[in-house]
Amino acid sequence: MARTVAETAATLPPTQDLARWIAGASAQDIDANAIRWARHCLLDWLAVTIPGAREDLVGILVDEATADDAAGTTPVVGRGEAVTPSWAVLINGTASHALDYDDVNRAMHGHPTVAVMPAVLTEAATGGHDLDHTLQAFVIGYETAALIGDMTGDEHYEMGWHNTATIGTFAAAAGVAWLKGLDADRTAHALGSAATMAAGLKSMFGTMCKPLHAGRAAQSGRLAANMASRGWVSRDDALECPQGFWATQAPDHAPFTIERKPGQPFQIENNLFKYHAACYMTHSSIEACRMLTGEHGLNLDNISKVRLRVNEGSLKVCNLPEPTTGLEVKFSLKHTAAMAIAGVDTAAIGNYSDEIANRPDLVTLRRKVEVEALKLDKSVITQADVVIETTDGATLMHMHNVGIPANDADLQEQRLSAKFDALVTPILGTERAAALREQALTAAPAPLDLLRATQPG
Repeated sequence: MARTVAETAATLPPTQDLARWIAGASAQDIDANAIRWARHCLLDWLAVTIPGAREDLVGILVDEATADDAAGTTPVVGRGEAVTPSWAVLINGTASHALDYDDVNRAMHGHPTVAVMPAVLTEAATGGHDLDHTLQAFVIGYETAALIGDMTGDEHYEMGWHNTATIGTFAAAAGVAWLKGLDADRTAHALGSAATMAAGLKSMFGTMCKPLHAGRAAQSGRLAANMASRGWVSRDDALECPQGFWATQAPDHAPFTIERKPGQPFQIENNLFKYHAACYMTHSSIEACRMLTGEHGLNLDNISKVRLRVNEGSLKVCNLPEPTTGLEVKFSLKHTAAMAIAGVDTAAIGNYSDEIANRPDLVTLRRKVEVEALKLDKSVITQADVVIETTDGATLMHMHNVGIPANDADLQEQRLSAKFDALVTPILGTERAAALREQALTAAPAPLDLLRATQPG
C-alpha cells in the first residue's frame, strides 16, 4: 500500500517529507529575526529590480506581454505598465536578476530571493494577503530553496544546471503553496509539477537568458502551486523517483529527514547580500584588490602582475578573459579585479558598460591578471587569495571571503539602505525612494500598494 504524506517524517520519502514540513509550518515558528532578514531581502529585491526594469531585456518581455493583449492590474516593478499576474511574475523576476546584483545562498548554490519574492508578492497582491503573511511565505520558500539545494548536492551545478532556475522553481512553489494554505498532499503535487518545469543552463551566463531563469522559476513555481490548488495531479515523489529530478540531474544527491527544532534559525539568516554589481564569485577578489590597492597606493604603473587564487569552480562561471560588453564584465574575474585596482566603483551599475569593458587602461591591467584554480574546501569556497607583484620587486598578499553572513543586522540594514538609495533615488526621487525604503523595512502596506509604489510617475 502506498505511503501518504500523513505518515511520520521518519518514514516519508523526501518529496512527501518536504511537503509535510511546508504545509505544517506555523506562522508562529517564524520569529522576529527571520522576518527582519526577510525585510532586508525585500528591500534589496526592490533596490535591484527597479533599475533592472530599465534593461533592454525587460522591455522585450513587456513588449511580448502587451503584444499578447495581456492587459491586467498587476504592476511591472520600476515601470508604468500593468499586466496579468503570470506575466508580472515573469517580468518582475527577470528584472530582479537583470543586473546580477541580487542576494545568494550557499546551501541553495544560487539566488533565492529573485525566484521566491516575485512569486509570493504577486500571489499576495492577487489573493488579498497582507505583507506579514507574504513575508512568512517568503521565509518558507527560502528555507525550501536551502533544503533542496543542500540535498541536491554540488554536482547539479557542476554539470551545468543553474540552481536559481531549477531549485528556485521548487522554492517559489513552496512559498505560494504555503501562502495559499495547501495541505501536504496538494503541496507534494505542487513540488512534482515544479520538478518537471525546472530548467536553466549555466551556459547562458552572460546573456539575457540568465536573468530569464529567475523569472521563469518564479512564474513556474507559482503556476505549479496554483494548479495543485485546483486539483492538478503530479507525482508526489518527483525529487527521488526513477528518472526524477535527482536521478537525472543530481548524481551526488543526499536526502535527509527534515527535523526543525524549536528556536532553530532559518536559512534566511545565512543570506549573503551583494555590494558589487557582478557575479558573486568575483566579490572576494574585488575586496582583496581594493584593500591592497588602498593600503599600498598601487596603480597601473607600479603593478607588474596580479594573481587571483580562487576555487576551481569559479573558472566555469566568471572567468571570461576578454570581455567586450558590460554584461560580460560581470562574469570576468580579471576585469573586475582591474576595475577594483583602478578605483572604478564596482557597486555602480553604470560602470558595467561596453565602454568600461574596452577602456584601454583596464584592458592593459586585466592582461596582467592571472587566475589560478584551487580546490578549496566547501566551507571556504567563496574565498579568494590575491597576490600582487610590484615593479619594485615587492609581493603583496591578502585573503578575503565574502561567504560569511553578517552578524550585525543593524550594520547590514545600513549598508542595504545605502545600496537602495543609490539605485532607486535617481529613478523615484528622494522623497518617494525614502518612503518605499521605510515601507519595506518597517511598514505593512498591502502587497499591491507596495508594487504600485515602485512605479515612476
